[in-house]
Amino acid sequence: MGSDTVAPSGAFGETERTPRHANGLAILALNVLAMIGSTVLFIACVVAMDGGNETPLRVAGAVGGLVYLCLVGPVLFAGIKVLKPNEAQVFTLFGKYHGCLREPGIFFVNPFVAAVQPSSVADLSSASSAEKVAAGVRAGAPAGGKSVPKTVSLKAMTLNNDRQKINDSLGNPIVIGIVVIWKVVNPTKAVFNVDNFGEYLSIQCDSALRNIVRLYPYDLPDEEGETSLRGSSQEVALRLKEEIQEKAEVAGIEILEARITHLSYAPEIAAAMLQRQQASAVIAARQMIVEGAVGMVEMALAKLSANNIVDLDEERKATMVSNLLVVLCSNKDVQPVVNSGSIY
Repeated sequence: MGSDTVAPSGAFGETERTPRHANGLAILALNVLAMIGSTVLFIACVVAMDGGNETPLRVAGAVGGLVYLCLVGPVLFAGIKVLKPNEAQVFTLFGKYHGCLREPGIFFVNPFVAAVQPSSVADLSSASSAEKVAAGVRAGAPAGGKSVPKTVSLKAMTLNNDRQKINDSLGNPIVIGIVVIWKVVNPTKAVFNVDNFGEYLSIQCDSALRNIVRLYPYDLPDEEGETSLRGSSQEVALRLKEEIQEKAEVAGIEILEARITHLSYAPEIAAAMLQRQQASAVIAARQMIVEGAVGMVEMALAKLSANNIVDLDEERKATMVSNLLVVLCSNKDVQPVVNSGSIY
């Protein structure tokens, strides 16, 4: 039999309890052999009594074989539990927490324990396919008239909630979507502390997303120490993960990763914000062009003066600078004018 560790009273999942269990395959084989022996014993005793050799021993043998065959054997079969890799099963015994099995294999536990269904059948049947996958539940569903084992999946799963419209710190409405990679690390907490841990996580993700987005603007100029949703996605994602993990701890869920999958302005202000971004880009480009043009003019005047190509007074220098800046800063092709006479 396996070891039994005691969980704190009234605190489900803080220290998980492993129920006492035995090798399920060995118990299964012994029970099958015992049922075959009981059948043979019952038939032999009945045949002997039909021949007129009815004795208390034969009567007891027939009754004992029948009891084991119809009662004890099926009850022992109920204690056989099979778990696949990355699955767990939580048990209760007459309404009290009994333990949790999470190792793959075939086990024999107390036949009177009941496996706890992680969430109600009604919730799953009315949920969408994406929500069923996000819930990570293999609880019995009525589809096709079949039921599946009441187990909790321990695999890493993806939760992709619908996009939300939220106001950022500047009051601008934005549309944002996130994806969360998560898994159940404490099935006992997931089963007993919340009604439906998949739905609970989805709601907490929406709430955490709203809390985080309200702290940052959508975008800001590149300034040191400033954080924005678009420019500091890694930092925002890390804080979002921490926020969700704090809320999901009670449900025995570990958040592996949280990432922003969609980020844009809301449709009602998208056009205005696009014009604003275009204007900022045009201003930045013009600033760069002017800085380059001034440098080129300065270099041209220095070369002319250093090589004694032409001696220009201040008025002519100003005219030349004006003409060069017009040529270099214009956003249209320049029409040259040829002067065949003296510039004076």
